[in-house]
Amino acid sequence: MSARRAREVGFHGVLLGCLSLSVLLLGLLLYDVVSDGASRLSVDLLNRFPSFDPQRAGLESAFWGTVWLMGTCAAFIVPVGVATAVYLEEYADRERWWNRLIEVNVQNLAAVPSIVYGILGLAFLVRGPLSLGRVVLAGALTLGLLVLPVVIIAAREAIRAVPSSIREGSLALGATQWQTIWRQVLPAAVPGIATGVILALSRAIGETAPLILVGAATFVAFNPSGLDSGFTALPLQIFNWISQPQPEFKVLAAAGIIVLLMLLLTMNAAAIWLRNRYERKW
Repeated sequence: MSARRAREVGFHGVLLGCLSLSVLLLGLLLYDVVSDGASRLSVDLLNRFPSFDPQRAGLESAFWGTVWLMGTCAAFIVPVGVATAVYLEEYADRERWWNRLIEVNVQNLAAVPSIVYGILGLAFLVRGPLSLGRVVLAGALTLGLLVLPVVIIAAREAIRAVPSSIREGSLALGATQWQTIWRQVLPAAVPGIATGVILALSRAIGETAPLILVGAATFVAFNPSGLDSGFTALPLQIFNWISQPQPEFKVLAAAGIIVLLMLLLTMNAAAIWLRNRYERKW
């Protein structure tokens, strides 16, 4: 065996070893969480508000707070992200410095730590110019800013994947550029855009640091009633239970992690189904 072939085999073995170790550690973590929290999984867990009594505590306000956050976040990132992607792919002149600056910033913002977005939300949304306060809208917009670069990048890739012949054929038949984008390009790019949006929301649903900074409460005994309502979320409720000294709250936290994982798996399964159901072969 040549030295080059030996290096390739060795590198392949190192990669497989790292992958196996990662899967093993993930499996151990999942086993530990499921073994601790499975006993507390029930309908009552989602139908009871948090309580200082671990036997009566539940996730109702955190669950519906998460639903409000994700719904509002989606309503923000979908139009803004898709519009930005359409502009950058279909209208922007790559020779203009401001368009190149936007592209560089979008790519860089995708790698910014979530805590930075929490500071931004606290300075400009909760306080500062907008002064929204510690409400659902402030938390959702903060999470939206966090995942917006992911949506823009995914939407750009989906739009770029549409063959240029589709655009040329539409324009040749007399359609305007906007009619071509609206009736041909965007419908063809929907699977990629939807997948990107769901994966972005899958990241946002598990974020804790930005919500702590914007002032989301860790103990809320009511469901949100609107965008101007106080709120909590599943990651915050899990964090609160983990911080309690009683072992019963640790079991509750494990059950909350299982609920959060089920939501994540459901959202990712929806993304896979959308991609496979509407994907087109060109």
